[in-house]
Amino acid sequence: MMLKLYFLGFLIRSFLTIGIETQPAHGSLKPRNVQFQSRNFHNILRWQPGSFLTRNGSIYFVQYKMYGERQWKNKTDCWGTPALFCDLTNETLNLYEPYYGRVKTARAGSYSAWSRTPRFTPWWETKLDPPAVTTVQVNGSLLVLLRAPELPYRAQNGNNTSMENYYDLVYRVFIIDNLLEKEQKAYEGTQRIVQIEGLTPRSGYCIMAEIYQPVLGRKSPRSERRCV
Repeated sequence: MMLKLYFLGFLIRSFLTIGIETQPAHGSLKPRNVQFQSRNFHNILRWQPGSFLTRNGSIYFVQYKMYGERQWKNKTDCWGTPALFCDLTNETLNLYEPYYGRVKTARAGSYSAWSRTPRFTPWWETKLDPPAVTTVQVNGSLLVLLRAPELPYRAQNGNNTSMENYYDLVYRVFIIDNLLEKEQKAYEGTQRIVQIEGLTPRSGYCIMAEIYQPVLGRKSPRSERRCV
């Protein structure tokens, strides 16, 4: 009889231990690596699940505020979302002001603490795409037309807004001689129309371009090759 009771007690203790171990600790629910990722002022809040969790079965709640504000604001579209990102572009329209975002997790009736971003200022931190490049052959020379990236939203007059309205941009144009497999910088400056002369007849060329931001000491990725 005593042996049966001992064995029953062992089973109960084992079951309780397993049950406790399978419950996520409060801290392990907390979202990790919460940060803004911004490209051309398209400002996305991203995060990863807590250390205990996989993506399935968890939902997330997002709030934001401008630096200096006391009250956090709910992001309605991301209130109870299963996604690991939230578009806060329209909530961070003042490009020169710093913002914060924060996220918490809910899973099986348990809630994590909030996990907050570092301070985020769109003008300082957004990354620019490469310029759009168009090439036109003109009497043995090559005309390169450059266009800066645009904001993800339109101005009040309905027109697209160029990044040139917010930064002093320097364009760098590179030309590759396909015959010699040689690359050289053909232009660096602020003009968006560049004429490249002195090209070898019947030789193929490819053009790439990038944007440099002198104030920030930062450059964009290079554009895709445009070959003629």
